[in-house]
This record gives sequence, C-alpha cells and structure tokens, in this order.
Amino acid sequence: MTHTTTFGVDGMTCGHCVSAVTSELTALPGVQDVAIQLVVGGSSSVSVVSDAPLPDNAVSEAVVEAGYAVTPRRSLL
Repeated sequence: MTHTTTFGVDGMTCGHCVSAVTSELTALPGVQDVAIQLVVGGSSSVSVVSDAPLPDNAVSEAVVEAGYAVTPRRSLL
C-alpha cells in the first residue's frame, strides 16, 4: 500500500526552488514520487507518495535542507 502525504512549503518562487525541494524529498527512503504545485508568494502544495508514512521530522529536515519552511501537513491513505 502506498501513502500520500500532503503539506505546504513556504518561500518557493521558481522552478529551481521546486527542483531543490523535490531532490531532497526523493532522497528520503521509500519515496516514490513528489508533485509540487508552485504558489509564488504563498504556500506551495507538496504531495509525496511513499511506501509507508513519512516521519514528520524527516520531511521537515529535507525541506529545511533545501532552504524552505514546512507548513502543517496531513496524511491520506
């Protein structure tokens, strides 16, 4: 079974930003896909498909490593 985790990321303004966050998130164990809807000047929607639920701290650390901030997230089965 796969899990989809959706959360917001603040501070992204361009395709390079999307690429940086995607790269960090796809490096997490079990991540199969990352989709980002860029919202310049707002909170961009990020959906991550993974083999199992992702730990909150792992997601936050990956996004911070890319240089951005996570807003609250929700998980969907």
